Parts: sequence; C-alpha cells; structure tokens
Amino acid sequence: MNEQKWEIYPLHPQCEVLSRAIKIPYWVARVLTNRRITSPQEANAFLFGDESYFHDPFLFRDMKKAVSRIQRAIEKKEKILVFGDYDVDGILSVVMLTRALADLGAEVAYHIPNRLQEGYGLKESSLEMVLKEGANLVISADCGITATDFVHRARLKGIDVIITDHHQPGPQLPAAVAILNPALADSGYPENNLASVGVIFKLIQALYTNHPRESRVLHYLKLVSIGTVADIVELKGENRFFVKRGLEQLKQAVNPGLKSLLDICGLLGKNVSVWDVGFRIGPRINAAGRLGEAQTAVELFFSADDEKVNNLVRKLDDFNYTRQKIEEKIFNQAVKKIEEEGLAERKKVLILGEEGWHRGVIGIVASKLKELYYRPVIVFAFEDERAVGSGRSIPGFSLIDCLHAQRDLLENYGGHTQAAGCELRLENLRDFETRINDYADNLLGPEDLVKKIYIDAEVDLEEIDAQFMEYFHLLAPFGVGNPRPYFLSSRAELIAPPQKLQGKHSKIIVKQKNRAFEAIGWQQGEWSDCLRRGDLVDLVFTPQANNYRGGQQVYLSLLGIKKV
Repeated sequence: MNEQKWEIYPLHPQCEVLSRAIKIPYWVARVLTNRRITSPQEANAFLFGDESYFHDPFLFRDMKKAVSRIQRAIEKKEKILVFGDYDVDGILSVVMLTRALADLGAEVAYHIPNRLQEGYGLKESSLEMVLKEGANLVISADCGITATDFVHRARLKGIDVIITDHHQPGPQLPAAVAILNPALADSGYPENNLASVGVIFKLIQALYTNHPRESRVLHYLKLVSIGTVADIVELKGENRFFVKRGLEQLKQAVNPGLKSLLDICGLLGKNVSVWDVGFRIGPRINAAGRLGEAQTAVELFFSADDEKVNNLVRKLDDFNYTRQKIEEKIFNQAVKKIEEEGLAERKKVLILGEEGWHRGVIGIVASKLKELYYRPVIVFAFEDERAVGSGRSIPGFSLIDCLHAQRDLLENYGGHTQAAGCELRLENLRDFETRINDYADNLLGPEDLVKKIYIDAEVDLEEIDAQFMEYFHLLAPFGVGNPRPYFLSSRAELIAPPQKLQGKHSKIIVKQKNRAFEAIGWQQGEWSDCLRRGDLVDLVFTPQANNYRGGQQVYLSLLGIKKV
C-alpha cells in the first residue's frame, strides 16, 4: 500500500482571487489553477465554453489554398482520393472528410493502407494505387507530413496533394498544394495539439462556410470526440470543446453504423464518457486497423442496410475479442519472462520481444507493462530478422530522445516523449538493450521509478454532496492534459470489515465526521488483506457517480490508501 509517493500541488497565489471572481468553490479554483488556468476569462471558457469559442478555420496559413483546390476539383468533376491512417483517429478522419466531400458534390474515394502489408503513410509505392484510382487530387488524413518523395512523384504525374496531419514534420516539408498541420511552427493556427479529426473538422468547417447546409458541420463532433479521445491528445482548449460537445451528441446518434457500435458497447441512448470511448468504442474501431481490417470500420459508418450494419459491427466486436486474446497472451508471456529473469529488479528500461508476437498489439502490451512495473518499456515483434518495436514511457524520460541517442543502431524510428516506435536488425537488439539501459542509468534514479500521485486538494468527506458533484462534472471531460482531480481525506475510519471483490478489487466503507462512503480500490485486491475494521486511514481518491434505481450514488475510486 505504501509503494507510492503522494504530492499535493502547491497553492497557487491566484486561487483565492479566481474563487471570488467567478463565484466557484475554493476546491474548484484549486483544480483549475493546478491545470494552469489562472484568469477568470480562462476559467469561464473552461467551465462554460461552447462552440462560440471555436477558432476561425481560415487561421490555418494554407486553408484558403486547400479550400480553393478542393472546390475546383468539385466544379471540374476531378476525382479526389482521401488517403488515411489505420488507427481510430485516421479511420474517423477518412469517414468525416469522405462524407463531407460527397455531400458537397465531389467524386471521392478513400484508401487506408493495410497495417501489416503496406505499413503507415504515403510512400512512393502508394503512387501506383493512386494512378489506378484515376485521382487528380490526393488529400492525406493523419499522415503525409514527411511524404516528400510521394508528393514529388505525384506532381510529376500531374496529381496535386493536400496534406492534413498533426504529426511532427521532418527536415523538409512536402511540396504540396497546401499543408494543414497545427504542429508546424508557422501553421498560423493557435491550437497546436489537435488530433487529425480536429484538423479535418476545421477543413470541413472551412468548406461549408456560407453554405446552405453549414449547420450540419456540428454533427461531425460526434466522430471528432471519439477520434480526439482515442488519439490521447490533450483535452485543453478547442479539443476540450470538441469532446465535451461531441460526447453530449452521441446520446442522439442517428447514423446506423454509429448507433450499432454504441449498442454493442452497451452505450446506446446513454451518457458516454471519455472512459467509454477509450475502453469500449475506440478499441473496437482500432482492432480492425491493428489486424489489417480497417476497411470494415470505414464501411460501418457508410452503410445504411440494417443487416450489413449488424454484420459489420459484429465483425468489429470479433476483431476486438481476437485482439484482446492476442494481447493477453503476449502480456502474460512478457510478465512471466520479467518475473523469472528478475528484469524489473535489474533493468530501468524493459526490452522484450519474441518471434510470433503480433506487431499490431505490442504497443498496448508495452503500455500495460509500463503501468505494472512503472518504468519505460519497449516491446518487439520479430519478423524476417528484424525487430519492430513499440514503446511507452513514464514522466521524466523522453523515449524519442532515448531512441535518437541510439539512432546508429536503428533503421527507422519516430514518435513522442511518452510513446515511440522503432525498427532494427535483430542481431543489434542485444547492443540496443545494453545501450538503452546505460542511457537510462544516467537519467533515472530509484525515486523516478516510484509512481507519483499528484493530489489537487484536501477535502473532508462531508463536503462531497450534490453541489460538489455538479461542479466536479463541470470540470469534465477528463483525459490527458485535464486528468481527473484527486483528493486527499485524512484520518477516515473503516467502519466495516474490508471486502475483496472478484478476487482482485478491494472494497471498504469509510467514515469521516458524519459522512460515510463506499470506496473501491480497483485491481488492488491485496489492500483488503492489510486493513481491519476500526483502522484510521488517509485516502487519495476521485469521486465517481453511479446511476442506481433512478438516483445518483457516489462512491470513492481509490488511488492510494495509507494507515495512520
């Protein structure tokens, strides 16, 4: 129970001012200032903002060029090909843009490469497919910012390219007709952290400006919310408005494919949360791409026939089940290896790989191992004497910088500080593991490998009432950049014997002053073995609301617990 370090955010000097200025409880002001929201204007936008806070899409430097070229293609009946990525963000970007262009009268087709056969992004080899399609204009979605060779060859064949992407550029930008990428320093757009669906939404907004059906644009926020959450971008600024409004709209979904997907997730007609998107909706779409079947996911959103929709959504469910089983098998094999060889005691970075491990799920396995052992992890799939890896990291250790330092051993690499991928010859893997851990030894101390819980404020349990929960919900949606607030309550008493639920969760009942709550430590079944009725404990928790028999029941989801 004590393998955690608790840290309370320091009190911000603007906290009291903010609380008085917009008449919010002090603890709400603390949560906001902990997220660097310190002015009344910022706080009002964060808590009460809507689509009126959306930025003008024409702030993108190249938006006018993109819209002009697309409109010319529509007028001249040129064929447009939307080329996307096979993850949730890429798939939904393709669905959105293809549907919008068709609605505007374009002759449009789409292509998503097979993850296992074609790999990621626009390559020189993609040109053959484009020529076969007879496309005059290619629009990338969630890829293309490094596709300099493809764009050059396409131009020689008289094919124009518009790049929409959100990834970091390479040393040279493609010579495209227009580039819409908020990650570019000179993009002109004030939000640099949009997912691909966000970039596509801005393009659709621009295309429909002053159009008779302009009001349709907001309906795309349902898919924008799913793609934004699934791509794990920060839920700040415009992203937050996208997700907040989009999740609200999902309750009134009318697209047959989307309704069917919500239904199989048990969410049809219900309030959908970020967690629901991340762990129910997103994985079913993502599984198709991971297994080389992204086409199935796209078809689902374009189908109106009930029988076809039902068959497609069952396929996605089956893909997800298959993905789960493959992932579970690899995860268990990895844990067994780590435990048998004592790797977590000897290595600061875990490097694992086997022949036969599926490259489509190794990133998820790396993420789970990172959480279990709280250290950077890179998991490899071995194919044709090569090791293809996907890694996840902890705060304070940049995975992309680490890979860059070993670039002489790598044939390919890319990514971000917390998630990255690489490829190298299998014969170099042992040297790679040694050098990675030598690198980590200079940066990570024992204290860095202890999970830290950052606490927003200390509250008494008697403060958690209906009004508290109303403000708590105003702070949602929660995700990267806006994590669920965590609270500390001190010296609460266990008033009943602890229970172990399903052999893996701990349930306790705690009382402080005159308020008692159920509290559950998910995946922390061992906690119940260490506690007794009458114990005094300090709790770190986030409140959760369940709808039960028509009413709202609040319980505490425990992040940490310590005996006093």
